[in-house]
Amino acid sequence: MSLLSHLAPLREAYDRLIQAGGDPFDVRFDAIASPTEGVLRGRRVLLLGTNNYLGLTFDPSCIAAATQALEQRGTGTTGSRIANGTYGGHRALEDRLARFYGRRSAMVFTTGYQANLGVLSSLVGPGDHMVIDADSHASIYDGVKLSRATVTRFRHNDPDDLARRLSRMPPTGNTLIVVEGIYSMLGDTAPLAEIAALKRRYGAYLLVDEAHSMGVLGETGRGLAEYAGVEADVDFVVGTFSKSLGAVGGFCVSNMPDFDLLRLASRPYMFTASLPPAVIASVTVALDRLQRDPGLRRLLLDNARHLHGALSRAGFVVGPEPTPIISIQLPSPELAIAFWNRLIEAGIYINLALPPATPRGLALLRSSVSAAHTREQLDRAVSAAVSIGAELGVITPRRRAVSE
Repeated sequence: MSLLSHLAPLREAYDRLIQAGGDPFDVRFDAIASPTEGVLRGRRVLLLGTNNYLGLTFDPSCIAAATQALEQRGTGTTGSRIANGTYGGHRALEDRLARFYGRRSAMVFTTGYQANLGVLSSLVGPGDHMVIDADSHASIYDGVKLSRATVTRFRHNDPDDLARRLSRMPPTGNTLIVVEGIYSMLGDTAPLAEIAALKRRYGAYLLVDEAHSMGVLGETGRGLAEYAGVEADVDFVVGTFSKSLGAVGGFCVSNMPDFDLLRLASRPYMFTASLPPAVIASVTVALDRLQRDPGLRRLLLDNARHLHGALSRAGFVVGPEPTPIISIQLPSPELAIAFWNRLIEAGIYINLALPPATPRGLALLRSSVSAAHTREQLDRAVSAAVSIGAELGVITPRRRAVSE
């Protein structure tokens, strides 16, 4: 028996996926021309699945800062934060993040995934309780496994079910509630005001992963907690640099006393090489751009409403609200694969999301809107989706599917 025999079911599922005509794990772009256009399989495509919410990956000021840091400080730190991997830029960015969120402390991690691993595995332990939304990201699930706390799931975005779970918690140990700002598959937001009220009622702590909502929601772009008016109830905010800030990395901010002790307790933080200086430099400039230019956020949300409304009017089943993540729900993985390939042939690239990576076993065509998209690009994507959807029997053609 092979060491990897336990992965046989995964091999079978992967082979079926390829036979059905799609391999979302083998998408290789030949070139990226801009935040909204690339070359895939030798043809130019519209990029509608990149999480590049503010379109900052080609921002000239971010590129200039990264280039200067690369030339002055080299390609990488070659060490973890507790060894040789803390440069002045790392601490300066942490200070900037703390000020941006109005918090006392901030920690920067090498990836957003690592931020959840490092924080969740260190905040609670044996005898404590973690209550998480059932649709939480894989990084949250992996982080809570490492924590050795007792983990309880509540039904997705269901405060009543959360209340029932909290009411049954033993009186001993701390309880940490973990939710996301915008959920990454369907683009729905957490009912954060109700969750914050339950946090207060039951004396729990609250962590919000704002990975997809930073730079998107709130008057200043701090995320769903700001938008819902409950920032004072959120004890920890986790986020990433790989969405609105156009780079890679993660962070956590908090007012919790002794928060800096996590630098000594978080193994993913202690034993991973720190972010390269060029990334730190570009993220610092991108954060400044986010704060100085609220018009980017307004344009992003206008684009999201436009695409969500057009697809909904065309007859597609999409998520419950117009956030930058807009997914078309399809009845089977086979149909989703066929639709996805047809879209690529039509010059539209979006994400193919299939079970078990999706909530409730849904087959999804997942798009993510950018402030850099033009209306013409979005309308072109809708027209292609409507044409293909009608041919495949997903929708009945409707007139004026694209809003004026």
